[in-house]
Amino acid sequence: MNELLTAVRAGRHHDVPPLVLALDRPGRRSALAELKELRKEVRGWDWQRRDRIRKALLVAGAGCHTGAAGCAAWIGGRDLRDWTRSPYPLILASLKDRDPAWLGDLAHRFAGRAALSEAEYTFVGELTRIARVPLPVTDNLVTGWTELVGAARWRRRTRRPLTDILRDDPHAAVLAPRLFEMAELPPQVDFYDAPDSQDHWPGALSALAEDGVLDRSYLVERCVARLMRGGKSVDQRFFLAVLQRLEATEDEEKSRLRDWTAMAADGIAPVASHAQQVLVRLDARGELPVRELADVSGAVLFRQEKKLVRAQLTLLGKVLRRNASTAGELLPAVAEAFAHEGIDVQERALKLVARYLPAVPGPDVREQLASAAAQLGPMHRESVTALFGELVEDEAPQAYEEFLPPAPVLRRQDPAPETVAELVEEVAARVKAHASEHWIPASAVLDTSAGITGFERALDGLVRLARSDREELTGSLREALAGVRFVEHGLSPYMVDPRGISTSHGLSVVVASLLGLVSERDRVAWRAKTVVTGSDACAHAALNGVLLDRVWEASEAIAAGRVPFLLATPTWHTGAVKAAELVERLRTYRDLDVRPGPADFAQALLRVRRDSDPERAESAAAAEALGTGEGDRLAAWIRAEDSVAPVLRHPATTVSRPSGGTWWQRTTSGARQVLVATRERLVIQRDFPEAFHWLGRAQLPRAQECYHWGPERSSHWTATLPGDPETLAAWLMPDLLFAADQGQRGAVGFLPALAESAGEVGGAMHLALAYGLGARHPEDRTAAVDALLVLAARGRLDGAA
Repeated sequence: MNELLTAVRAGRHHDVPPLVLALDRPGRRSALAELKELRKEVRGWDWQRRDRIRKALLVAGAGCHTGAAGCAAWIGGRDLRDWTRSPYPLILASLKDRDPAWLGDLAHRFAGRAALSEAEYTFVGELTRIARVPLPVTDNLVTGWTELVGAARWRRRTRRPLTDILRDDPHAAVLAPRLFEMAELPPQVDFYDAPDSQDHWPGALSALAEDGVLDRSYLVERCVARLMRGGKSVDQRFFLAVLQRLEATEDEEKSRLRDWTAMAADGIAPVASHAQQVLVRLDARGELPVRELADVSGAVLFRQEKKLVRAQLTLLGKVLRRNASTAGELLPAVAEAFAHEGIDVQERALKLVARYLPAVPGPDVREQLASAAAQLGPMHRESVTALFGELVEDEAPQAYEEFLPPAPVLRRQDPAPETVAELVEEVAARVKAHASEHWIPASAVLDTSAGITGFERALDGLVRLARSDREELTGSLREALAGVRFVEHGLSPYMVDPRGISTSHGLSVVVASLLGLVSERDRVAWRAKTVVTGSDACAHAALNGVLLDRVWEASEAIAAGRVPFLLATPTWHTGAVKAAELVERLRTYRDLDVRPGPADFAQALLRVRRDSDPERAESAAAAEALGTGEGDRLAAWIRAEDSVAPVLRHPATTVSRPSGGTWWQRTTSGARQVLVATRERLVIQRDFPEAFHWLGRAQLPRAQECYHWGPERSSHWTATLPGDPETLAAWLMPDLLFAADQGQRGAVGFLPALAESAGEVGGAMHLALAYGLGARHPEDRTAAVDALLVLAARGRLDGAA
């Protein structure tokens, strides 16, 4: 036993299987107790030491377990599930003296655990082969199988067709049907809309059905059931693609009439469109009852998708032309389109009603149609009156009254968490939400004000509690973040790159430093990257560099243990800091003989709210009275009138020289791209840390698209300069331009926060708003409308501009 534990501590995993096999049953139980204690001890080690013995510990523990349930739990432990090469051959070697029934039990128990991968699927397959038992068909095992299939497609120099791989797979007939039972499809089951392609999962599955490997009628039944059940859009598209490739027979279409009507009414657009096409075929064969058509039409015409609505009106028109006596049943369904937002849809429905109204048998239906038509707008009033006459009452004209939402009010930011438990819960939630090292999609949605205030509270709390309760804080963070990648392996270069850092990554930097996961050499090298220079430097990287410089400085302040709190913590939800409050913070620093961090103080200055502050003069005098260099700088900053980087004022329609401030060029479609320049601010370049210098340089506009940003990363942009919306609008104008001109998604999300911020609103902000209102994607236009309403409610919207 001692020899086994020595091998495990030395990380000699290849020596473990024979040492385990040499132990008898009592010896293995005794060794297992020691291994469990070692596992607890290892959790407190740094990640390099853990990695050296992790595989040996995993193999030894698996081999020493005498019960299948305990062995499965040990092998699946999260703290042991990281390796560069599969440990399963070694585990199988350590279990080769076990009874086949025991191995079969282990296979079934392990197959039910979460997060099975290609290697684990192979492990379960080997266990069942040795035990001579059927492969356990579980959702997790199917996920591992799909990963194995995906890897097999690329193992050769040329890509191997998926259909060939599945035809050669002995387990495909058992595992593939499970895809139609799973709550969600595995991510490896990819497909694309290529009707003639066999090299994707829908095509391959339909090919297996043609070969007789899979039951075609079962697949049709399951596809319809999954489409009826709903779910993720990508899953729905997958099952629809399979169904379309299988080509349901006429009998299958007829027997599932109620399913098609339900899909047409409630399915996602592609599913509804397919169901609608089936209904058209059923009608052509005389198998669609009028009552069913009327019921489903009422639901379809209530949908927002114009293509579906137009297609349904076309189908209704065909039926009415073929048999006008159906008007009494179908025209009330047509009238549902009167409530559609599309004026053209309303007009088309009204023409259809007008054409077949004479065929309506009784007055009740006429009155019903007249009541529905009365809800149409003034554009159709004359046609409705001519059509229904006295059945439509004249409405008295109403005076137009404009209603605006209430102007947003400043909300005080909640103070930093006062207890370790509360702080750790908040930090862990934010870090785990974005623990992935992959780029965050620009279509992600995050409330920008909540994003920045939550980050600032957590950052300030880490500084405060690391000074007073460091030991408890580090222990709680290590426990709460166990299994998070950077805690296990250290920070990755991506997480400290100003092109892609987010507030969540910023917290990860501070936590990693607090837990001793960052070497001094890495800290120096990575902090140097916060300075953004070069001709290709953009506003995104510059604003992110400011954030990164602050978190590195906060990490150093935590290590020193002298800073009581951060100066730049916002007073308000916009990120602004009240000048009088900053004076009091500086007074506390002076009394404690603490020197402010340069980046922290610089950010605090940029956040000081100066406009419309009734205490502005008093705050400047109080700052000057502190008798410190920082107090004098604050007093001068409060009294200054200039913004951080003043925007050059020129009408957006003026064609100016590059030195004039407004640049424009023609796009390929002939549209004009208008961008705005900013002047330099020497005080930023002279008195602020180097990471802030980009903000003070003159910036000429560049129509250059950037791909290293997303909404989650933009939450701190507006809070970096909460009093300078014009400046930020000028810097971020290319994003808005591309949202309108090229359809870039998610680029407008910062506009509402910009509209809420203090400071002068002028030409740059209104130009930004115009681009946002012209964005291609609806969610971006919605954000721009929100910003417009905020400006209007605050009396700051210049409609003519």
